[in-house]
Formats: sequence, structure tokens, C-alpha cells
Amino acid sequence: MSTGNPLPVSVFNTLLLKLVNIVEITESAEGPLTHQARQALLQATNEFKDGMSKARELSNALPGGELLIQEQDEIIEMLERLRERKQQQLVDFSNRVFATNKIIEDAKMEIDSMASTPFAPSSS
Repeated sequence: MSTGNPLPVSVFNTLLLKLVNIVEITESAEGPLTHQARQALLQATNEFKDGMSKARELSNALPGGELLIQEQDEIIEMLERLRERKQQQLVDFSNRVFATNKIIEDAKMEIDSMASTPFAPSSS
């Protein structure tokens, strides 16, 4: 199992194929009447059952899988509020930086303006 994705999707993808195999066996021309067809159906059913068992194990092993739906909803709401608060902090910080930069630019322009103005000694 890779560390990037804690849930191997391939296990779940094969479940549908296994179920389709069961349906095809039961709807085949022979049907489940012959010994060979019954053996194939038994094998296909066991493979599906094993796949479901593996999928259930993987689902139960997911972090947070022990939480009730209501608890998951509460955590999601808390995380959404946290995200909104962080976004507001980012906007506030950005506004402060912009205001500070504006003050610095205004001061630079004033200094440049004063530097380019010729000095006129006062007549006393």
C-alpha cells in the first residue's frame, strides 16, 4: 500500500467486476444447474465475498473511520470555520502590508520630491 493514498482504489474497482462475473454465470445458457456452473458460481461468489471483506477492512482502517457521521460533520464545520478565519487573517495581513507599502512609497516620493527641489537659501 502506498503512503500517498491510504485507500487502494483498485480493491474497490475489482468488486464490480466480480459482481458482474456472478451475474454472468447465473444468467448463462447453462444456468447454475450443472456441477461445473455451480462450482464457477461458488468460486465467483467466494471471490466477491473476499473482495468485500478486504474492502471493509481497508475502510475500517482509514483514519477517522471510527467517528460517527455527526462527529465527522462537526469536525468538517470546525475546519471550515478555521479555514474562513485563516482566510480573513490573510486578507487582514495583506491589507496591512499594502497600507505599509503605500506609506513607504509616499515617503519615498516625498523624499524624491524634496531631493529634486533646488535648495533656496532664505534671505535674512
